[in-house]
Amino acid sequence: MERVKCLIVGSGPAGYTAAIYASRAGLKPVLYEGMQPGGQLTTTTMIENFPGYPEGVDANVMMDSFRRQAEHFGADIRFGAVTKADLGKKPFVLTIDETKEIEADSLIIATGASAKYLGLDSERAFRGMGVSACATCDGFFYRGKVVAVVGGGDTACEEATYLAGLCRKVLRATEAMQKKVAETENIEILWECQTQEVLGDASGVTGVRLVRNNGEVFDVDIDGFFLAIGHHPNSDVFAEWIETDGAGYIKVKEDTSATSVPGVFAAGDVCDPHYRQAIVAAGSGCKAAMDAEKYLKESL
Repeated sequence: MERVKCLIVGSGPAGYTAAIYASRAGLKPVLYEGMQPGGQLTTTTMIENFPGYPEGVDANVMMDSFRRQAEHFGADIRFGAVTKADLGKKPFVLTIDETKEIEADSLIIATGASAKYLGLDSERAFRGMGVSACATCDGFFYRGKVVAVVGGGDTACEEATYLAGLCRKVLRATEAMQKKVAETENIEILWECQTQEVLGDASGVTGVRLVRNNGEVFDVDIDGFFLAIGHHPNSDVFAEWIETDGAGYIKVKEDTSATSVPGVFAAGDVCDPHYRQAIVAAGSGCKAAMDAEKYLKESL
């Protein structure tokens, strides 16, 4: 069975940054990219809020640069997903794609969190063309335009309030409301409505078809469609062994990336229910690699 000093699970800003730092520290990391190389960031288009790109950068181009930089310093990057984990013994044993087993002296979990979508065909068709699950990431592109926010919890309220500072008008279909949203002049609340279809053409989203609880169907012209119905941290395969919160986010010790299992570290959105930004994930990947390096020096 293959044995490695440092195994990194998941790509994206957290995983690739961890691989860069671990490689430069001489840990000879092996990174498995998962089913979505580059992570959830690759589902969007232009990134304008990552430092170092004054004119913005295509998300896939940026992630490819991260990947190539990690490989330049010696990271062994492989396609595959962890389907089983045994973190109850040392070294840890991970199963890749239900077939290959690999032992690891340290483990960095950077599997991210997947945005929840409604599951509509039209929603998938316009993803990256007006459909977004991140107001902070994509709201700037809709400055002065009309957008819709779908969701009924605190996250949806925060997204709507944020977008109201950028957009001409924000429509919010929900059954739950906070005072701040209700008092925001350019937010229109569409009570007791569900999304039936996202409308658009070759240029992107142009509207949304809604249905009221009484059966009435009507269309609304919009430029952007923002989902705010939550995220699911991709921690299920590890949940048996490490401590998570009620939503499944991996808990890390304060000011570190250390989990409840010594030698296992977490980075990026899988342990971050609050920020979910590429720059934050990259920083946490750096922390995880440095924490893993320290652990290995002290334990081996």
